Amino acid sequence: MLSKVLVANRGEIAVRIIRTCAEAGVASVAVYSEADEKALHVRLADEAVLLGAASASESYLAIDKIIEAAKNTGAQAVHPGYGFLAENAAFAKAVEDAGLIFIGPPSSAIEVMGSKIAAREIAAEADVPQVPGSQGTIASAADVIAFGDEYGYPVAIKATYGGGGRGMRMVASAADAESAFASAKQESAAAFGRDDVYLERYLSSARHVEVQVFADTHGNAVWIGDRDCSVQRRHQKLIEEAPAPGLSDELRRAMGEASVRLAKEVGYVGAGTVEFLVEADREAFYFLEMNTRIQVEHPVTEMTLGLDLVAEQLAVAAGEPLSIAESGAAPRGHAIEVRVNAEDTRGALFMPSPGPIAAVQAPTRAGVRWDGGYESGDEVQPYYDSLVGKLIVWAPTRDRALDRLTLALDELIIDGVPTTVPAARQIIAHKDFRNVAMHTNWLERDIDFASLLPPVEDLSDTDDEDTEEMLPRNEVWVGDRRYVIPFFTPAGSAAAAPGAEPQARRAATGGPRKKRGGGAAASGEAKSPMQGTVAQIDVAVGAQVEAGQVLMVLEAMKMQNPIRAAVTGVVESLHVEVGQVVAAGASVATVVAAGE
Repeated sequence: MLSKVLVANRGEIAVRIIRTCAEAGVASVAVYSEADEKALHVRLADEAVLLGAASASESYLAIDKIIEAAKNTGAQAVHPGYGFLAENAAFAKAVEDAGLIFIGPPSSAIEVMGSKIAAREIAAEADVPQVPGSQGTIASAADVIAFGDEYGYPVAIKATYGGGGRGMRMVASAADAESAFASAKQESAAAFGRDDVYLERYLSSARHVEVQVFADTHGNAVWIGDRDCSVQRRHQKLIEEAPAPGLSDELRRAMGEASVRLAKEVGYVGAGTVEFLVEADREAFYFLEMNTRIQVEHPVTEMTLGLDLVAEQLAVAAGEPLSIAESGAAPRGHAIEVRVNAEDTRGALFMPSPGPIAAVQAPTRAGVRWDGGYESGDEVQPYYDSLVGKLIVWAPTRDRALDRLTLALDELIIDGVPTTVPAARQIIAHKDFRNVAMHTNWLERDIDFASLLPPVEDLSDTDDEDTEEMLPRNEVWVGDRRYVIPFFTPAGSAAAAPGAEPQARRAATGGPRKKRGGGAAASGEAKSPMQGTVAQIDVAVGAQVEAGQVLMVLEAMKMQNPIRAAVTGVVESLHVEVGQVVAAGASVATVVAAGE
């Protein structure tokens, strides 16, 4: 067994790995940024090394600093967790070249599966069913139209070197091809540094089902259960469960066997997940991608199969054979996981809401597990993912698991920041979810989710004399979905939103606000309505701009949103730079109105 492991991550997954290391008698080394000096994962680890400033590029993404920390502390291995560098082939190669053990697959496997085109080729060689797609990357909108003419619409344009929905656009008809192609390439370049895109037939009502695979260095490879992750928003999973409900034994087995073939074809080692789009009524499944890391939702597999997948990762990395002898063990009962993020769900906007957490108290009832990255008194930093923790329940049946989850969500206490708990309550109570009638577009296309959540404009908890009005709202499109978000300038009046019961435990109304009668619009000051990162700046100081012209693009919750000029005039000053994290309400630019 390994003697010391450096955990190259933060938050919930770092805490999870460090605690498993402690149970296995393995010393742990945490790394942290200046912002995370007092974070839970730092407090729990045996040793901790400061990497640099709050920016991820100077800390959690700084490969050289992480390798140096591992060497200086005598760590034998590096565990990347998920996110940050977990699926970065260059990082895995750097770990290998440094004579350390990368707790994950070989860098060669990460590199191949990280390219959607290469992954499709490997899947074809392994005889894994796929959605019809382009042969390699595409060069123009004409390629999109030709593909649509052959296979039909809608068509998905996807980033070749991406994931998480970034760089993806849905094309409903030939008329949309030009704008969707340009938009997908631009977002792909901004998010991944490469603008290569390819095409796939878009399955508008398929479920997202993934299979957990595990392989060791002795030639053993198995599949150990499946999970349904169909409830998504902006292609981000909100709720996951195991086993995936409503699948036949034959379909389940076929997906598992296909996953093992794929893992063997690419020379995989460690924990991995093969994701599929599934049309259960047709007994059909199609390869989507392979995640070459531990998944956020791995606990539901652990709870239904009695496993510790992180402990298994440590053992395999140490050269031990898998403890799991055979594929397809029958799950015991049903498990469901809810991701709890520090986000304000009013109006279904899911606005990032970092800040100090006054109290965290998880339910203590039987069959409930809380995997958290924070304790009472900790602070959710604005620079990183907003995941506070994961609430997981187990019960003998799916219906009982849902009933138990309902009670557990009511008992979960997180004071100080708004969370996504209200959204989770509405989802698991919905008849479609209860009847397994959900799919990847269900939440955003088939139901009016905003009407089920508190409205943005709820000001019931503010003093009348100090009432603030919400900034006006704007519309942006992601794929084929319309999102109503706060407008990125302080001009205009507030817009109405559908109502619902007010959110508990949070006094602040959430979202950017301004005092009535403010004069910011006249000066043309542009403010950020949410926590986010400046992805690009489209103007320079001294530039002439028109009202409504894009000044810059802010990325928040993996969606790029334009910040527009409130007035026609001249850009007097820019207060941010590309890559900078800005807080809600921060001034980002000033435009002097024409004639002033």
